[in-house]
Amino acid sequence: MCESDKNKLPQLPSRRAFVKTSGAAAVIGLLGVSGAQAAEKAAAQGSSVVTLTKEVRDKMSADQIIQKWKDGNQRFREGRKIQRDFLAEQRATASGQFPAGVLLSCIDSRAPAEILFNLGMGDVFNARIAGNVENPDILGSMEFTTKLAGAKVILVMGHSACGAVAGAIADVKLGNLTQLLAKIQPAIKATTYSGERTAGNAAFVDAVARKNVELTMGDIRKGSPVIAELEKAGAVKIAGAFYDIKTGAVEFFA
Repeated sequence: MCESDKNKLPQLPSRRAFVKTSGAAAVIGLLGVSGAQAAEKAAAQGSSVVTLTKEVRDKMSADQIIQKWKDGNQRFREGRKIQRDFLAEQRATASGQFPAGVLLSCIDSRAPAEILFNLGMGDVFNARIAGNVENPDILGSMEFTTKLAGAKVILVMGHSACGAVAGAIADVKLGNLTQLLAKIQPAIKATTYSGERTAGNAAFVDAVARKNVELTMGDIRKGSPVIAELEKAGAVKIAGAFYDIKTGAVEFFA
């Protein structure tokens, strides 16, 4: 082969670039096939269920996604929620998932976000941890759901009567729980409250829980340059919410 022929050969990517690109492609591949294919598969199985497709998700704005969640909570509170065929939804989403957002909420058994927002399988990614705090693993999961999977909203949701918040106020020490509750301490110090600042005061516990949501939103921005860049570009919106376990209402705030 002459030198001129060699110059005509296409330039191949470097090994590092190839590995990086291939790795991202492999991760994205785990998300599944297109929404159209998933819908076609559901139809072939005789299901009339409507699942969130990539085409529908990509056309929605962050504000529209949040409004969908608000509407779902309203239905939940009024007892007129959409009756879901979860078996059909499982079949429809088996070949692809395109959630619109990621929820960071508490592990409290009374606060299951999908039920509170009347959502179905494939609608949201959900990370649950006591006190809805962030850590490197949570941030990495959020980077996956947004940068690679296309989710447009990150919602941090706290709730009333939170045991983790009360434990942090009481300065509970117990194994690995100790370091988790330490993450809530900044919210206790930052909460402005004129009444009794104890774990036995439900109003103070709720005030700290709200402040904890606000600080966690900021911690996500500081802890993940990836997410901060997405937010700056308008590709992702970070929002907060507070669930009242007595009324069933979810209050959203920026």
